[in-house]
Amino acid sequence: MRQPDAHIVPLADKPPSWDLDRIVGELREARERWRSAQQRQREFGAREFPSRDALRDIADALCGVLFPMRLGPPELHQEGEDFYVGHTLDAALSALLHQVQLELAYQARHAANDNDIDKRAAQIVRDFASRLPALRSLLDTDVQAAFNGDPAARSVDEVLLCYPGVLAVIHHRLAHTLYQLQVPLIARILAEIAHSQTGIDIHPGAQIGAGFFIDHGTGVVIGETAVIGERVRIYQAVTLGARRFASDEQGGIAKGGARHPILEDDVVIYAGATVLGRITIGRGSSIGGNVWLTRSVPPGSHVTQAGLQHAPAEAGAAHV
Repeated sequence: MRQPDAHIVPLADKPPSWDLDRIVGELREARERWRSAQQRQREFGAREFPSRDALRDIADALCGVLFPMRLGPPELHQEGEDFYVGHTLDAALSALLHQVQLELAYQARHAANDNDIDKRAAQIVRDFASRLPALRSLLDTDVQAAFNGDPAARSVDEVLLCYPGVLAVIHHRLAHTLYQLQVPLIARILAEIAHSQTGIDIHPGAQIGAGFFIDHGTGVVIGETAVIGERVRIYQAVTLGARRFASDEQGGIAKGGARHPILEDDVVIYAGATVLGRITIGRGSSIGGNVWLTRSVPPGSHVTQAGLQHAPAEAGAAHV
């Protein structure tokens, strides 16, 4: 007969008491203090905010819609692609509609404006759906850029199935579209779902051109107002961040304002580089690993830690 494991302690006849009534009451009091401090009225009813779990399912479904034979269900055959895409897209958009309604209702409570929430939500989801074909074409350029930019990549299929940078970019393209359609909370949740899966943090407000490739990717941070041109490649642990934050009249951090870098076309930023502030990295420039950069550089620059030199194509080497 097998002996019981030494670390397993038999339960007593009477289960332990957790003092749940007291804890539940104290948790309620903590919630009420928070709501009072935030000047929120107590509301009774259904969920107030969009659901992270629901949006994760929606994102997974949309990935399958965009790339059905690679990110769709394993049993799918090409002859059934259109049926799968239509069925899955209809379900995903219906689920997204409810999440958009929740966000618009949340916005209305803060703006004292609840006009035509259902109508506006339907139009947002309709506009989002209409942009999916163009988004798929844009993502094709990202997948191709990843394949072209990595000598270890054996196929575009491997890139799409395996590369965290590509997964993060797919989520970003979806999130950025919703950000443009004025549902920033949903967009941010989608971005954070990708962040938790890949270690790549791209704010949905960032503007990113075609053919974007994040190689390896872990630790990459791209801020809200970053503007990235076409055919840009960045490596792991790169930060495109803000150098400083303006203050508002109360002394807090002022919201909004362009505060992140602009990367022109064909820029490469190597691992560990930190690029801060509203500066411009000129077309065709490369920024070396672990460089800390807070000023603009002209097109064709090559910036490295060793002396922080740049060598524009039209001029000789110069210090920055």
